[in-house]
Amino acid sequence: MESATKKPTSPFRWPVSAEQEIAAPAADVWSAISQPGNLEQCHPFCASNPVHSWPGADSRDEIHYLSGWMYERRFREWSEGVGYDLEIGRPGGGKSEVSWRITPLDDGRSTLRIEVRPDALQNMPVVIRWAPHVFKLQPLLRSYLDSVVRGFDWYVTRGERVPRNAFGKHPWFS
Repeated sequence: MESATKKPTSPFRWPVSAEQEIAAPAADVWSAISQPGNLEQCHPFCASNPVHSWPGADSRDEIHYLSGWMYERRFREWSEGVGYDLEIGRPGGGKSEVSWRITPLDDGRSTLRIEVRPDALQNMPVVIRWAPHVFKLQPLLRSYLDSVVRGFDWYVTRGERVPRNAFGKHPWFS
C-alpha cells in the first residue's frame, strides 16, 4: 500500500462503520470509489465534490454537503482495487479518520465498508464523552454512513446518479 505520512490513531476514537453488499464485482466497486469527483454521482448528501489532486495517497478533494457544510478530504493511503484511508474535516478544524474497503465475495458480489473514527468530542474527557458518543454521535453517524454505502450500491448496480436525500434526510448533511 502506498503511504503518505501516517498519523497514529487516537486510542479513544471509537469507530463507527457501515457495510453494504453490492451485486457487482469488486473491480466495479473500485471503479466507482476511485474516480475523481465520485461523490457527486454516488453520495446522497453531496452537492459538489471539487478535486484538487487525484489519484493516490496524496489525493485531496472537498465535499460540499446539501446542508452548506464543506469538508476537506486528504488521502493518506491508497491500495489499488482494495480501498484507501483518509482524513476529513472542516478547514482549520479537527480531522476524523476514515477507511474505505472493498471485499470481494465472489465473481459478481462484493462489500463496501466505510469506517470512521470521529474527531468530534475529542476535547472532552474520555469518561464524559462515552455517553454522547453512544447515544447521539454513533446513531447519527451510522445513519449517515448507511446512506453513503447505499448510494454507492445504487450507482454501481443501476448506473445512475443517486438522488439527493435518496434514503431520507439527515440532520447534519441534508
